[in-house]
Amino acid sequence: MRAFLVRRVAFALVLVACASSTAFLLTRAAPGDLTSQLGPLAKASEVAATRARFGLDQPLLVQWAKWAGRAVQLDFGDSFLYNRPVAALLGPAALNTALLAVVALAFAAGGGVFLGVLSGGAGRGGTRALIRALSALCVSLPPLLTSLVFVFIAARTGVLPTGGMSSAGASDLSWGAWLADVAWHIPLPALALALPIAATFERLQSQALGEVVHQPFVAAARARGVPGPALIWRHAWPASLRPICAVFGVVIGTLLSGSFVVEYVTTWPGLGRLMYEALRARDIYLVAGCAAVGSAFLAGGTLAGDLLLAAVDPRVREEAGA
Repeated sequence: MRAFLVRRVAFALVLVACASSTAFLLTRAAPGDLTSQLGPLAKASEVAATRARFGLDQPLLVQWAKWAGRAVQLDFGDSFLYNRPVAALLGPAALNTALLAVVALAFAAGGGVFLGVLSGGAGRGGTRALIRALSALCVSLPPLLTSLVFVFIAARTGVLPTGGMSSAGASDLSWGAWLADVAWHIPLPALALALPIAATFERLQSQALGEVVHQPFVAAARARGVPGPALIWRHAWPASLRPICAVFGVVIGTLLSGSFVVEYVTTWPGLGRLMYEALRARDIYLVAGCAAVGSAFLAGGTLAGDLLLAAVDPRVREEAGA
């Protein structure tokens, strides 16, 4: 397992370096630059001073080399859009995205796996058909559509806020009141993220459980008189978790990397929305910083999924130690 972890950590470092460097180089090499945000009335001297401040007057590779040298020390430069250090912007945005992702993952994993067990063997015929129909519908819905539908419902009913992470003036509330306010705002974007993932979990769990229930050890447990619910939940279900764990890391990484669409539609102040604003402003240092954090989340999620898979499947541990 030690060698396995070393390989995964090395892969994570390479992934972060490649993703952030690619984002930096592509943003810098594209036509135009961030000085276009100064407006058509900006003086030539002001444009030249801005280009010199952010190193845009230097060759592309020279600018990248200087940025990479600072980025190794977690100094991603200054943001032109916010006129602040990029690192100071990435921390709050990453925490907000992580909070949204954890809640969405809890919704998706809990609901999707439970419904997958029902449709895969524990439920009745009518229940299975209904779950599979809803799953097929949800897995085909893009996050943009689910976000817009939930925002429309919230606007018409007033049950949930239509966007944002907290209400106006929430900073003046007590700690407990502020948490309650955030908890009131988070279900809408979390559900928009969770529905397609929950449908994917349901389909994987249902198929895996349908295959496991025909295994000899399940037949032996049935022959010993083990009742139906115990047969499913105690014997068949743990053995059917491998497909879920295999994709769990990718799902975690994808959620933590931030959803551009959901965060933008629901005005959630996370990493995805920050990346979108940085791309619009051609803020190269902020774009590269967002890409670095997003790829770090993706690599960390993949590592978490691999460890979870190793925990439930002894064969993975044997392969890792080989």
